[in-house]
Amino acid sequence: MVKIFVVTYSTYNHINTVAESIVKGLEKSNVEVERYQIAETLSEEILAKMHAAPKPDLPVITADKLPEADGILFGFPTRYGTTPAQVKAFFDSTGGLWAKQALAGKPVGFFYSTASQHGGQEVTVYSSLPFVAHHGMIFVPLGYTNAHLFDNSEVVGGSAWGAGTVANGDGSRQPSDKEKEIAVTQGERFGEVAKKLAA
Repeated sequence: MVKIFVVTYSTYNHINTVAESIVKGLEKSNVEVERYQIAETLSEEILAKMHAAPKPDLPVITADKLPEADGILFGFPTRYGTTPAQVKAFFDSTGGLWAKQALAGKPVGFFYSTASQHGGQEVTVYSSLPFVAHHGMIFVPLGYTNAHLFDNSEVVGGSAWGAGTVANGDGSRQPSDKEKEIAVTQGERFGEVAKKLAA
Protein backbone atom coordinates (compact mmCIF):
# COMPACT_ATOMS: atom_id res chain seq x y z
CA MET A 1 0.00 0.00 0.00
CA VAL A 2 1.19 3.52 -0.80
CA LYS A 3 2.50 5.26 2.33
CA ILE A 4 2.10 9.00 2.90
CA PHE A 5 3.78 10.96 5.68
CA VAL A 6 1.97 13.98 7.11
CA VAL A 7 4.68 16.06 8.79
CA THR A 8 3.77 19.14 10.81
CA TYR A 9 5.19 21.92 12.91
CA SER A 10 2.63 23.84 14.96
CA THR A 11 2.96 26.43 17.70
CA TYR A 12 -0.72 26.90 18.60
CA ASN A 13 -2.22 23.69 17.13
CA HIS A 14 -4.03 25.26 14.17
CA ILE A 15 -1.89 23.22 11.80
CA ASN A 16 -2.52 20.01 13.72
CA THR A 17 -6.27 20.60 13.41
CA VAL A 18 -5.93 21.06 9.65
CA ALA A 19 -3.73 17.94 9.54
CA GLU A 20 -6.58 15.85 10.99
CA SER A 21 -8.68 16.74 7.94
CA ILE A 22 -5.75 16.11 5.59
CA VAL A 23 -5.47 12.61 7.09
CA LYS A 24 -9.21 12.00 6.59
CA GLY A 25 -8.82 12.82 2.91
CA LEU A 26 -5.78 10.59 2.55
CA GLU A 27 -7.66 7.72 4.17
CA LYS A 28 -10.53 8.24 1.69
CA SER A 29 -8.00 7.63 -1.10
CA ASN A 30 -7.04 4.31 0.53
CA VAL A 31 -3.40 5.01 1.35
CA GLU A 32 -1.46 4.30 4.53
CA VAL A 33 -0.82 7.42 6.62
CA GLU A 34 1.90 8.11 9.19
CA ARG A 35 1.94 11.32 11.27
CA TYR A 36 5.07 13.07 12.48
CA GLN A 37 6.09 16.42 13.91
CA ILE A 38 9.17 18.52 13.34
CA ALA A 39 11.41 19.10 16.34
CA GLU A 40 10.99 22.29 18.35
CA THR A 41 14.03 24.56 18.54
CA LEU A 42 12.71 27.03 21.10
CA SER A 43 13.25 26.54 24.82
CA GLU A 44 10.39 25.71 27.18
CA GLU A 45 10.89 29.16 28.74
CA ILE A 46 10.35 30.95 25.43
CA LEU A 47 7.40 28.73 24.52
CA ALA A 48 5.77 29.53 27.87
CA LYS A 49 6.18 33.27 27.26
CA MET A 50 4.57 32.78 23.83
CA HIS A 51 1.66 30.89 25.43
CA ALA A 52 2.33 28.08 22.97
CA ALA A 53 0.07 25.04 23.00
CA PRO A 54 1.41 21.72 24.30
CA LYS A 55 3.03 19.60 21.61
CA PRO A 56 0.95 16.69 20.30
CA ASP A 57 1.83 13.10 21.13
CA LEU A 58 3.50 12.43 17.79
CA PRO A 59 6.94 11.04 16.95
CA VAL A 60 9.54 13.61 15.94
CA ILE A 61 10.66 13.08 12.34
CA THR A 62 14.30 12.79 11.36
CA ALA A 63 15.59 13.24 7.83
CA ASP A 64 16.63 9.60 7.47
CA LYS A 65 12.97 8.54 7.81
CA LEU A 66 11.73 10.47 4.75
CA PRO A 67 12.78 7.97 2.05
CA GLU A 68 10.36 5.42 3.55
CA ALA A 69 7.41 7.53 2.36
CA ASP A 70 5.90 7.35 -1.11
CA GLY A 71 4.76 10.97 -0.67
CA ILE A 72 4.94 13.73 1.93
CA LEU A 73 2.56 16.49 2.97
CA PHE A 74 4.17 19.20 5.11
CA GLY A 75 2.07 21.54 7.25
CA PHE A 76 3.37 24.60 9.10
CA PRO A 77 2.52 28.21 9.96
CA THR A 78 4.05 31.10 8.09
CA ARG A 79 6.73 33.32 9.61
CA TYR A 80 6.85 36.62 7.73
CA GLY A 81 5.76 34.92 4.53
CA THR A 82 8.21 32.03 4.67
CA THR A 83 8.88 28.80 6.52
CA PRO A 84 9.43 28.91 10.29
CA ALA A 85 13.00 28.43 11.50
CA GLN A 86 12.13 24.99 12.86
CA VAL A 87 11.00 23.80 9.42
CA LYS A 88 13.96 25.42 7.69
CA ALA A 89 16.31 23.64 10.12
CA PHE A 90 14.64 20.35 9.27
CA PHE A 91 14.88 21.02 5.54
CA ASP A 92 18.55 21.90 6.01
CA SER A 93 19.11 18.54 7.74
CA THR A 94 18.26 16.66 4.53
CA GLY A 95 21.60 17.33 2.81
CA GLY A 96 22.60 13.67 2.95
CA LEU A 97 19.37 12.71 1.19
CA TRP A 98 19.99 15.41 -1.43
CA ALA A 99 23.48 14.04 -2.10
CA LYS A 100 21.93 10.64 -2.89
CA GLN A 101 18.77 12.11 -4.49
CA ALA A 102 16.87 9.80 -2.14
CA LEU A 103 13.67 11.87 -2.42
CA ALA A 104 13.74 12.40 -6.20
CA GLY A 105 10.43 11.66 -7.87
CA LYS A 106 8.41 11.61 -4.65
CA PRO A 107 5.26 13.78 -4.57
CA VAL A 108 5.16 16.57 -2.01
CA GLY A 109 2.52 19.10 -0.96
CA PHE A 110 1.99 21.78 1.65
CA PHE A 111 -0.69 23.22 3.92
CA TYR A 112 -0.34 26.22 6.18
CA SER A 113 -1.68 28.72 8.70
CA THR A 114 -1.39 32.50 8.68
CA ALA A 115 -2.53 35.26 11.02
CA SER A 116 -4.39 37.16 8.30
CA GLN A 117 -5.84 36.63 4.84
CA HIS A 118 -2.85 38.38 3.32
CA GLY A 119 -0.25 37.00 5.71
CA GLY A 120 1.48 34.68 3.26
CA GLN A 121 -1.01 31.96 2.34
CA GLU A 122 0.60 31.49 -1.09
CA VAL A 123 4.13 32.82 -0.68
CA THR A 124 4.79 30.46 2.26
CA VAL A 125 4.50 27.51 -0.11
CA TYR A 126 6.28 29.38 -2.91
CA SER A 127 9.25 29.99 -0.61
CA SER A 128 9.47 26.23 0.04
CA LEU A 129 9.78 25.26 -3.62
CA PRO A 130 13.61 25.53 -3.76
CA PHE A 131 13.70 22.63 -1.27
CA VAL A 132 11.40 20.65 -3.58
CA ALA A 133 13.38 21.49 -6.72
CA HIS A 134 16.79 20.64 -5.27
CA HIS A 135 15.51 17.25 -4.13
CA GLY A 136 13.86 16.56 -7.48
CA MET A 137 10.49 16.07 -5.80
CA ILE A 138 7.17 16.58 -7.58
CA PHE A 139 5.06 19.42 -6.19
CA VAL A 140 1.37 18.51 -6.12
CA PRO A 141 -0.73 21.67 -5.65
CA LEU A 142 -4.35 21.64 -4.57
CA GLY A 143 -5.55 23.73 -7.49
CA TYR A 144 -9.13 24.99 -7.28
CA THR A 145 -10.47 21.50 -6.69
CA ASN A 146 -12.78 22.55 -3.85
CA ALA A 147 -15.60 25.05 -4.39
CA HIS A 148 -14.97 26.74 -1.01
CA LEU A 149 -11.86 28.31 -2.52
CA PHE A 150 -14.21 30.51 -4.57
CA ASP A 151 -16.20 31.59 -1.48
CA ASN A 152 -15.81 35.31 -0.75
CA SER A 153 -18.74 35.55 1.67
CA GLU A 154 -16.46 34.92 4.66
CA VAL A 155 -12.80 34.42 5.51
CA VAL A 156 -11.67 31.09 4.03
CA GLY A 157 -8.03 30.04 4.17
CA GLY A 158 -6.36 28.03 1.45
CA SER A 159 -5.45 28.61 -2.16
CA ALA A 160 -4.42 26.75 -5.29
CA TRP A 161 -1.13 26.08 -3.49
CA GLY A 162 -2.68 24.09 -0.62
CA ALA A 163 -5.17 24.01 2.23
CA GLY A 164 -4.86 26.67 4.89
CA THR A 165 -6.42 28.44 7.79
CA VAL A 166 -6.46 32.02 9.04
CA ALA A 167 -5.77 32.10 12.77
CA ASN A 168 -5.99 35.85 13.60
CA GLY A 169 -3.01 37.64 15.08
CA ASP A 170 -3.87 36.38 18.56
CA GLY A 171 -4.58 32.82 17.41
CA SER A 172 -8.22 33.06 18.47
CA ARG A 173 -9.74 31.85 15.20
CA GLN A 174 -9.82 28.08 14.77
CA PRO A 175 -9.99 26.28 11.39
CA SER A 176 -13.51 26.55 9.99
CA ASP A 177 -15.60 23.72 8.59
CA LYS A 178 -14.97 25.02 5.07
CA GLU A 179 -11.21 25.06 5.65
CA LYS A 180 -11.38 21.51 7.00
CA GLU A 181 -13.33 20.39 3.93
CA ILE A 182 -10.68 21.95 1.69
CA ALA A 183 -8.04 20.00 3.64
CA VAL A 184 -9.97 16.76 3.12
CA THR A 185 -10.02 17.49 -0.61
CA GLN A 186 -6.27 18.09 -0.62
CA GLY A 187 -5.58 14.87 1.25
CA GLU A 188 -7.78 12.79 -1.02
CA ARG A 189 -6.40 14.32 -4.21
CA PHE A 190 -2.80 13.99 -3.04
CA GLY A 191 -3.36 10.35 -2.17
CA GLU A 192 -4.75 9.63 -5.62
CA VAL A 193 -1.80 11.35 -7.34
CA ALA A 194 0.69 9.50 -5.11
CA LYS A 195 -0.90 6.17 -6.04
CA LYS A 196 -0.58 6.95 -9.75
CA LEU A 197 3.07 7.91 -9.35
CA ALA A 198 3.84 4.77 -7.34
CA ALA A 199 2.12 2.43 -9.84
